[in-house]
Amino acid sequence: MSALELIATTKTYGEIVAVDAIDYKFASGTYSCLLGPSGCGKSSTLRMIAGHETVSGGDIILGGINITDLPPAARGTAMMFQDYALFPHLSVIDNVAFSQKMQGIQKATRRARAMELLELVDMQEYAERIPDQLSGGQQQRVALARALITEPSILLLDEPLSALDPFLRIKMRAELKKLQRSLGISFIHVTHSQDEALALADQIIVMNNAVIEQSGSPMEVFNKPNSEFVAKFIGGHNVLPTDAGKIAIRTDRIKIQKDKAKGSMSAIIRDVEFLGSTVNVAMDAGSRGEVVASVTDSIFYNQPMEIGETVFLKWNKKDAHRLAE
Repeated sequence: MSALELIATTKTYGEIVAVDAIDYKFASGTYSCLLGPSGCGKSSTLRMIAGHETVSGGDIILGGINITDLPPAARGTAMMFQDYALFPHLSVIDNVAFSQKMQGIQKATRRARAMELLELVDMQEYAERIPDQLSGGQQQRVALARALITEPSILLLDEPLSALDPFLRIKMRAELKKLQRSLGISFIHVTHSQDEALALADQIIVMNNAVIEQSGSPMEVFNKPNSEFVAKFIGGHNVLPTDAGKIAIRTDRIKIQKDKAKGSMSAIIRDVEFLGSTVNVAMDAGSRGEVVASVTDSIFYNQPMEIGETVFLKWNKKDAHRLAE
């Protein structure tokens, strides 16, 4: 139960700045997601916290202790890698117990502890199998148990769900959140998936071009993006120019009308995308650019819309969020 603080933490590779003097404090016992596109610096940040990358500048403080130069095993963190990195020749239980074997803990003691962790992730029945005999989701659970046996203050997860199929990804993210709550330790999770971050995180840290663009709760980041980049990357928003700057409007707050009304904006329908319970209607609004409206399937089928049709768009002023320059 220790807070983690990054103070002007920097990572450079030669002339390339991967992480540019970022400051952030991760509260104890929270689930945080570092979110951003490839190359934004999120994985380098995670690896510096873990001790798998040297820090080029700044400090990393965990529980009041400066861990910047400590080796990974002395930090009180544990990392779960994207490919799980299980030993293919070892059984599940021996994979989980491996770190305790390296510490010289007796076989019976370490296997008993490993079985406790396997029970925690519901994998005790597979203790004597080898990784090749497991599904991707099962391998992930073993990797989780192996990371947790070190009793870390913080668990670091590097895109842990990216190798799973969509159905299993949704199932496993629910299990990750449940596990974090039951353990009460901090999870820091790197992802490029907006849906994943919104579903899992207590705090989202959006990174772009080696810096933190915005941080806050999922509701804060989604409803009040502070820049055009965040609005577009988090998804579900239109960014439109106005005389006073740019505004962001959620796609589900755009109303499509057949008839022109005062204050409405004309647009031509260019595409219709059926998404089950909702339908995304993409439109060309001329000088305003492309606008997407998300409507319920019932609204769409009660008021069918055709590609090439001219429609009129309206929204409430309170739903337009002004973006920083």
